[in-house]
Amino acid sequence: MSSGRACGDAAPTVARRSVQQAVALVLAMTLAWAPVAQAERTRFKPGWNLFSPAQDVEIGRQVSQDAERQLPIVNDSRIESYLNTLGRRLTAKAPGERYPYQFKLVNDRAINAFCLPGGYVYVNRGVIENADNETQLAGVMAHEISHAALRHGTNQASKAYAAQVPLAILGGVLGSNSIGAVLTQVGAGFAANSILLKYSRDAERQADLLGAQILYDAGYDPRGIPQFFEKLEAQGRGGHMPDWFSSHPSPENRIAGVNNEIEKLGGAPPNYKTNSPEFRAVRGNVLSLPTIGKGSTPARREERGPGRAGRPDLPSNRYQSYQNGLLRMSYPDNWKAYGQEGAVTFAPEGGLVDDGHGNAALAYGVIVNIFEPHANRYSQVTLEDATDQLIDDLRHSNPAMRISRRHERVRIGGERALSTYLTNDSTAGGKEYLWLVTVLRPDGLVYFVSVAPERDYDDYDQAFQNMLSSVRFPR
Repeated sequence: MSSGRACGDAAPTVARRSVQQAVALVLAMTLAWAPVAQAERTRFKPGWNLFSPAQDVEIGRQVSQDAERQLPIVNDSRIESYLNTLGRRLTAKAPGERYPYQFKLVNDRAINAFCLPGGYVYVNRGVIENADNETQLAGVMAHEISHAALRHGTNQASKAYAAQVPLAILGGVLGSNSIGAVLTQVGAGFAANSILLKYSRDAERQADLLGAQILYDAGYDPRGIPQFFEKLEAQGRGGHMPDWFSSHPSPENRIAGVNNEIEKLGGAPPNYKTNSPEFRAVRGNVLSLPTIGKGSTPARREERGPGRAGRPDLPSNRYQSYQNGLLRMSYPDNWKAYGQEGAVTFAPEGGLVDDGHGNAALAYGVIVNIFEPHANRYSQVTLEDATDQLIDDLRHSNPAMRISRRHERVRIGGERALSTYLTNDSTAGGKEYLWLVTVLRPDGLVYFVSVAPERDYDDYDQAFQNMLSSVRFPR
């Protein structure tokens, strides 16, 4: 009897051990797979920007005032509370800056939504009315959140402004931190053709893919995004093209791109959320809202006044350190550093002068910036090609600019670089010399422009050389 009982206990013991081993194997595979799936997701990095993240918020705040003077905003506390609760769940998973995201409903049955820099998100009632569930609404909101997180609006404004203004004015903008004049120059108020809302197809693709990631990380089924797109396309085939496609380009592979990203994520997350009683209740409220007309036209921005005129003191022999995510370098301790992560101006007091048109312009100092070269589809862009593209761009907005000494190979911060000398009309009067140094980095073409009037250049040349010699790039 004793022996039989022992044999009888052994079978369940072996069975339990087998189950435990199987569970351990599944758990190990799950843990091993999780970082792989995480690693496979598409990575994004915001593009070059003249503005700081804090200025994104200020721009968004200013333009949102224009928007809300024009748009029929729904003032319903229950709907607004629901949108902001859902929005906070999504923004908690958004990368980048912790913007003070705000979500408001527009009483417009057109299927559309938009996001201003700094996280001011507006959703038309048509999105809620046409969404089958909360996941589809969350997908639209996650797409708009992605535009803010990746700073697409101010990236577009930065590129437009840099292409329009003389190099000296660009340096002055970086130095004065003035945003009002920039917004006016590039037409960045609230309007259908506003540069802040006119995204490229690549920006839309990024917002689609990052939106899918945000949905996944927030516990929603990311398939809600392509499902909503399919619904919109079906309406378009019926002869009525949704407003969404007037402001959100629709390339043929857009749905396929999102589905491919979802495959990288491993499909829907475990125990994913699709709908909620709150969504159904709010959708009922929205359906019962009366339709309200649109409002007035936007107001113009005030421009900031000019900077100080006059010849500055000579550069100090003592130097102080500057560092951002792009580089580390030194500059004279009687100069100031203006700007932000991707763009900075070093200038002495009085180095920014009035150009005669109310703009602060750089006459003495150094500009550090990033240029995004256009790659040849048949070959990788070279340092020489990228530098030529940059000079062509600069000459569009600086018609008096001439090359006085062609590219010479040098090294900056241990990297291969090109040195080019140019001349231009100086905002301080007469001619100016410009020393352009370019380095091709993973972020783009990093360029340094050292500038001073011709009559004073020799007094600044050593300081310029010391500054460039001190540059160090992160490895």
